[in-house]
Amino acid sequence: MSKGPGLFSEFGKKTKDILTANYTTDHKVSINTCSENGVILTSTAVKKGSLSTSDLAAKYKYKDVLIDVKVDTESNIFSTLTFNEILPSTKAITSFKLPYYDSGKLEVQYFHEHATLTTAVTLKQSPVFDLSATIGTPSIAFGGEAGYDVRSGNFTKYTAGISVSKPDSYGSVIFGDKGDSIQASYVHHLDQSKKTSAVGEICRKFSTNENTFTVGGSYAIDHLTIVKGKLNNHGKLGGVLQHEVIPKSTFTISGEIDTKALEKAPKFGLSIALVP
Repeated sequence: MSKGPGLFSEFGKKTKDILTANYTTDHKVSINTCSENGVILTSTAVKKGSLSTSDLAAKYKYKDVLIDVKVDTESNIFSTLTFNEILPSTKAITSFKLPYYDSGKLEVQYFHEHATLTTAVTLKQSPVFDLSATIGTPSIAFGGEAGYDVRSGNFTKYTAGISVSKPDSYGSVIFGDKGDSIQASYVHHLDQSKKTSAVGEICRKFSTNENTFTVGGSYAIDHLTIVKGKLNNHGKLGGVLQHEVIPKSTFTISGEIDTKALEKAPKFGLSIALVP
């Protein structure tokens, strides 16, 4: 694929990776294995409060086609087919969920040196169309997206944004919720190896006059251990510790506490990912 400005869905992703990735209050165990013919099997069990679920996923790549199938304990089947280079610089993704036959979706992504274009449509009688586009370079890009519901004849969403990327920093501004919200974020790497990063994010909802300001950071203690932390203006303090116990197998513990309501019990999450 062309090294262009990237997809619009990736705007702000570097901030989200630091502020949201691996922050969880669930208990999760996953085991990943690979067969001789290249099929990757992943079994996962999750406990969220008093509810427990599990699923089995299989992933297989044949030439330029990636097949991903997952079955959960409620007998739902999730399937995704990804066709890389179906045409030059073009990727196609189709997904569906059984037994819900109207859950199908087809997405096509086109990559150019100075632009990207994504179009998606739900495969049902009254489809919903989504369209997003970016223009620019890997250093600076402008983009937007819109969704249209054929049945109601209304736009389901329209969003616009800008992203700026430098070797040691990244920033983005996104106007979302049909112009009712704005989100600005900034990530700065404090060293060349990017072991230490600081991040700030401001979100404002115009209709409710609500503001949320979050600061956080991540630090790689060594090549096996990463710690992250975050705090917002509502008093929510969170942290993550992730350690690679053996190659490709990680142990992650996370927690959250409400500093404005210390009488409430802290929330803790645990995740174990094993690759024998």
